[in-house]
Amino acid sequence: MRRRAFVRGLAITGAGLTLPVPLAGAATARADSAAEGWQQVAAPAGQEAAHLLAVAAAGPGRAWAVGEQGRYGGTVGTPLALSWNGSAWSPTDLSHLTYSGGLRAVAACPGGAAWAIGTNTAGHDQLLSWDGTTWREADFPGRGEPGTRLTDVASAPGGRFWVSGRHGDRAGLMRGKGTTWRWCRPLPDEAAPTPSGVHVTPGGEVWVFGDIIARWDGAWTVVPRALGIRASVTGLLPLAHDDIWLTGYSYGVGGPPGKPPGIVLQRWDGTQWNWVQAPFSVGLLSGITGDATGRPDRISGWDFWDQKRAHYLRWDGTAWISERGPETPSTYLPQAIATIPGTDGGYWSVGTTSFSPYPPAQLRVERFG
Repeated sequence: MRRRAFVRGLAITGAGLTLPVPLAGAATARADSAAEGWQQVAAPAGQEAAHLLAVAAAGPGRAWAVGEQGRYGGTVGTPLALSWNGSAWSPTDLSHLTYSGGLRAVAACPGGAAWAIGTNTAGHDQLLSWDGTTWREADFPGRGEPGTRLTDVASAPGGRFWVSGRHGDRAGLMRGKGTTWRWCRPLPDEAAPTPSGVHVTPGGEVWVFGDIIARWDGAWTVVPRALGIRASVTGLLPLAHDDIWLTGYSYGVGGPPGKPPGIVLQRWDGTQWNWVQAPFSVGLLSGITGDATGRPDRISGWDFWDQKRAHYLRWDGTAWISERGPETPSTYLPQAIATIPGTDGGYWSVGTTSFSPYPPAQLRVERFG
């Protein structure tokens, strides 16, 4: 899944964040598990300040990753896209898109159809379809209209896709198959915030998440959620209506300039959200994904005290345990994790080599399995 463009928020709230050399006594205990399972995969270089925000796979031989390059702080860059052919990642020519900013979400189904979301120069969100060679703009209801926003996209069984966002200035969902798209009935609360993400379970249940968490099954069911102060949700994994995992990060109240975020890892039991202990606490969790049956499996994260390796978490049936990526020369901020269909527990992880999208940040891709 993904989610997403959270690094932009980090770039604002964490501007000027100093990333110190980890102190030997402060480093997280390294109960590393299967670290050799994660390997770096070569990615083509983008312009400086390049970062990947989302990744999706149709199978072992086909995947897509999207993001932005040339972003200097608040100055937006240009869209960036890569495609995987089973042996290498290659850049996709997007010169036909008149975009500033980046692509921030992508989804694919095993049949090979894929959709992505970006924002054009006028600031209007756009839906793009994969034509076999590149990404092409596609029409959808409300395109270019005030009050229409697209935030995330997810695939569903049967070749359907779902897009979270806003239409007619009301938060909700859009569903599509092929070239036909339509908006569902919006969330009942007219003041409901725009969801930042969408998740579809293997059984076809559709959820939105962010500042609101809700399930759509022809009607809306909202799960109570108190986000806390300066908190963001980056991933949602519903197992049942009374068993939901949530990942994110929070800056909390105040703090000195450069204060790092703390991770958010919670579980809904049908009545309340409960905090779950994780192997580290200072940093962020950027996404959660399940296995082929939808059970919890992996979480991607950034550990403030050990930044040169991604800090993945693996569910062992009882607790989340550390699983580290290969060491990097600088840092690795994984921004999205996705299952690779057709493999025995394979995953893609994509991101950037800096905490914020500033030069000389570059693309980084890792794979498990």
